[in-house]
This record gives sequence, structure tokens and C-alpha cells, in this order.
Amino acid sequence: MNDNQSSTGSELDQSATDNSFAPGLKGSLSKIAYNIFGLKKGSELKPTEAFSYGIAGFGQNLICGFIGSSYLVYFFTNGLLLNATVVGFIMLFTRLFDAFNDPVMGSIVDRTRTKWGKCRPYLLFTPIPIAILTVLIFLPLTPSTVSTAVVATLIYVLWSVIYTIVDVPYWGLATQMTSDTHLRGNILTVARLFCTIGSGVISIAVPPLISGMLANYLDADGEIMAGFEYQAAEVIRDNFIWIAVAIAALSIYPFFLGFLKTNERYYSTEKPKSLKHNIGLIFKNKPLLIIICSGVLGCAKIMFMYSGLYFCVYALGNVNFLGMHGSGLFTMVTLSIVPGGLLASVLTPYCTRKFGKRKTFIVSHLFGGIVLIIIYFIGYDTTWKLIVAMFGLMIAAIPQGFGNIISYAMIADSVDYLELHHNERGEGICFAMQTFINKVGMAFGAAVTAFGLDWAHIQAGDITSVTTQGKNTLWMLTILMTALSLVLSTIPMFFYKFNEKEQQEAVAQIAARKLALQDATTENVGLD
Repeated sequence: MNDNQSSTGSELDQSATDNSFAPGLKGSLSKIAYNIFGLKKGSELKPTEAFSYGIAGFGQNLICGFIGSSYLVYFFTNGLLLNATVVGFIMLFTRLFDAFNDPVMGSIVDRTRTKWGKCRPYLLFTPIPIAILTVLIFLPLTPSTVSTAVVATLIYVLWSVIYTIVDVPYWGLATQMTSDTHLRGNILTVARLFCTIGSGVISIAVPPLISGMLANYLDADGEIMAGFEYQAAEVIRDNFIWIAVAIAALSIYPFFLGFLKTNERYYSTEKPKSLKHNIGLIFKNKPLLIIICSGVLGCAKIMFMYSGLYFCVYALGNVNFLGMHGSGLFTMVTLSIVPGGLLASVLTPYCTRKFGKRKTFIVSHLFGGIVLIIIYFIGYDTTWKLIVAMFGLMIAAIPQGFGNIISYAMIADSVDYLELHHNERGEGICFAMQTFINKVGMAFGAAVTAFGLDWAHIQAGDITSVTTQGKNTLWMLTILMTALSLVLSTIPMFFYKFNEKEQQEAVAQIAARKLALQDATTENVGLD
């Protein structure tokens, strides 16, 4: 059976333990909730717990969607007026430093022993520090100075460390809630759906806010009027902090809900191991190594979320589409990818059951990459081409949605592989690799976007500095790099062999092994 069966928080689920559904609307909603997760009546895992886990992801991605995408780069370049290359190095250094912190945090999680479990405590103690640092990153510092660059970097590094402290255990928590690969996949599907909604709220709401705050300094074509670049930068500095305050405030309760309403049922109570030992587990976990390779090759899969804002501002500054222009057009970009991501979230349980995680990942990513390559060569210089590009992004968002869920589910399965072959679970160190992959992608996307501004010879806030070659450079970063990364990420997956059947067999063997050990222990005690 289980190494540890936690009863912490069970009183919170008392209302959901009835084996029969109540009549009427409440009963119908309850039945729908059970069906969403594939739960059976009387199951120890309740829909309330699974939904609460997902809602915590919504709060997490409100913050990550604001800090982790292009808005922080935009604030640094267009608000603090820092040199684009300097910003590129800030992003690269901070994100890579943060990524290599993930294995350390994963080891800490695996060594954690509290009355709440090993993952849940971090959802209790870190939300407020994260909220505070999210606001501090957007302090209206003096523009274009070395001291501003240093202070901004230090705050960003500190934010990244604190964010890691909650990010790693949050995703590791899914393996503690259930050992059923399909149920775990359903939980992660809903969690990623909430994460997508959280990021979508930011992507859709923030661009119009930027356009609104700069309205007094834009001409009829959406360009910042000559001579008003510094005034526009001051507006950005003074207003971004209030956006950060609102986002930080909204994120706190979902984190706490994730702590209050979840339970840890499956984790090892063995003596904690050293960091060196835990890192060694990564290299013993063959499925995990394949996932890491795929993730690193796919680090530019979300490139359009970084360079897309700049492409809209500098390449499409004089385009008026449905009443939007400049940064406002980035809303259309994000709106075009939301349906694809949501569709993938809905289809993931069916596709992974029907075709398996590996095949679903490979086929969807190859298809998305090919679509974007075609879009790249079609171009962007007419309205119809832009409409086609938006449909292309909608299609390309489908593999993004599949990948977000499948990679987490595969890592959860790799925990069972590790336990089967090496008698250790190592949830923390395993899921640290997923956050490592995510942060490598963030580092690449943010840094290359910032460097790309220099490659395109673009001066922050000055649309008149953009040449046709500069626009083409931004188009290449936004579309072609995303396409190539989607294709490259499939290569390691052809060597992934730990399928759903093998995972279920692994769980059964582990349970049988534990039962035999328990029986042997009981027998020895009886002899004594």
C-alpha cells in the first residue's frame, strides 16, 4: 500500500464523502465534477480537492504570466529605458540562475517532513512574499542608470528564488494526491486549464491597459509621438506598479486554497537523502532524461509570447485592426492562442487514453511546427496574411496545450519508474526538472527577444527607428523560432518507452512489493 496515508485536512472534505449524489441541481453538478476527473463515488480523492489544486495554478499563473512573459522585458526597456542588450543579459542570467536552483529546491522538498506533508507547506508560507516581490519588481526607479539595472536585477533574482520555492512543490503535489496515472493526468489537465486561464487573463487584459495609459502620447497610427518618448516611459514606470499590485492581490487566495483543500497521500517516509544523491536520481531516471532533452530542445516553443508584443508595437505600429493597433494588437495574438490551448486542455484526457501521451505529443507538435513554418513564409505585410497568421497561432497553441499537460503527467509517471527500479520516489527532484525546463524556456525567450531588439536595430520607444529588415527579424523570432522549437522537441520523444501500460504495471509491482514487505515485517514481529 502507501508509504504514508495522510489524514491532514480530511475534515475539509467531509461534505464530499457521501457515496451517493444528492438530487437536483447540486447532485447534477456533483456528478459532472466526478466525471471531469474520472472519479468514482466514494473515492478518497474528491472533486473539491482536485479543483482547489487547479485554482492554485490560476493564482500562480497570474503572477507568472505577468513576470514570466514579455511585460517585464517591456517595463525594463520601455519604462526604465535600460539598454536592450543589458536587459537580455539580466533575463538570461536571472532565469538560468533560477533554473539551476530548481534541483536544489527539489531536493529540499524531498527532505521536507511536516504535519502537512512535504509539498503543501510551501503553498502556505510563500504566497505573501511572492506578492510583495512582484510589486517591488515594478518600482519606478530612475531610468537609464547602472544602479537601476543592479537594483532591478537583485529584486528579480530574489523574486525568482521565492517563486521557485512554491513552483517546484506545487507541481510535485499532484504525485502525492494519487498514484493513478489517468486520474493524475485529469488533475493536471484541469490544473493546466486554470493555469492557461490565469495567463490568458494577463495576456488579454494588460495590452489594452498599456495602450490606454499611453493614449495621450500616441498619434493616429498608434505610434508614440516624436519628442514624447521620455514622457511615455514615465507613464509606464508610474503605472505598471499598480497593475502589479492588482495581480499580486488576486493571486494570494488561490495559493492558500490549494493548501487548505488538498491532501498528501503518497510519499516516502524514508530518511531524507543529500542533494548529491537526489541529483544522481535524475540520471537513473531514463524517462525523465528524455523529457528534459525534449524540454530543452523545445525551449523556444513560447517565443511568440515574448517577441510578439514587440512585433505588434514595432512592426505593426501603423496597422489598425478592429480598432486596435500597436501594443493593443498583442491582445489579438493572445486571443488567437487561447482557443487552441483550451481545446487541447479539453482533448488531452481523450487523446492520451486513445493514442497515448507519447504519440499525442509527437503528432501535435510536428503538425503545429509545420503550420507555423507555412505561416512564416506567407508573411505579415497585408491584412489577410495577418488573419491567416492568427489562425496559425491558434492551431500552434494546440500542441502547446498538449505539451503543458503531457510533460507534467510524464514526469509524474517517471516518479513511479524511479520507485520501481530504485526504491525511491524523488517527487521533488523530478518535478524540479519540469520547472527547470520552463525557466530555461523563459530565459531563452526573454533574452533572445531583448537581444533581438539590437539585432533589429530598434531603439526602445522609437517606432521610426524600425526598418523592413528589423521587422523581418522580429517576425523570424516570433514565428520561425517557435516553429523550429516545436519540431525539435519531438526528437527525444521517439525514444520514450515508459508508456501507460508499463506505468500501471509499475504501480502494481510497487504495491505488491510493499505488501510483501509489510507481511514479512508483521510475521517477524509475531515471531518475536
